[in-house]
Amino acid sequence: MIEFYTQYRYLIVPFLTWFGIQLFKFIWDLVTTKKFNFRRLLGAGGMPSSHSAVVVALATMIGRSQGVTTPIFALSVIFALVVMYDACGVRRETGKQAHILNEIIKSPGLKSVEVSEKLVELVGHTPFQVFAGAVIGLIIGLIF
Repeated sequence: MIEFYTQYRYLIVPFLTWFGIQLFKFIWDLVTTKKFNFRRLLGAGGMPSSHSAVVVALATMIGRSQGVTTPIFALSVIFALVVMYDACGVRRETGKQAHILNEIIKSPGLKSVEVSEKLVELVGHTPFQVFAGAVIGLIIGLIF
């Protein structure tokens, strides 16, 4: 079992990090709303950013094992920065736009518009949610 972990730790630790954060978000949502929302297990958005935690944990693990001057560490850091920028930039703006469109669709003057489903609004993160995820990822990467 230890040999399996050693061989696949760069997959196992990030996956368990993601799963743990998503499970936390699911439980937090259940406690605060008193409703089961299984979308929180797989959905994006919310506090903390599991995307940020995963990529920072992976970059930290690579930096510790391969060294911070290696090309693979540079690649992992750039990858982490792109993911975090996307989480609080592009995806956050997409969520804002979805919210506005959902409000427009509710307008009384749009009776002829047929909408089969509401747009997902919780797809991005605030900068603080991304920062919190990055801190969690750093801690996990340093531990494992």
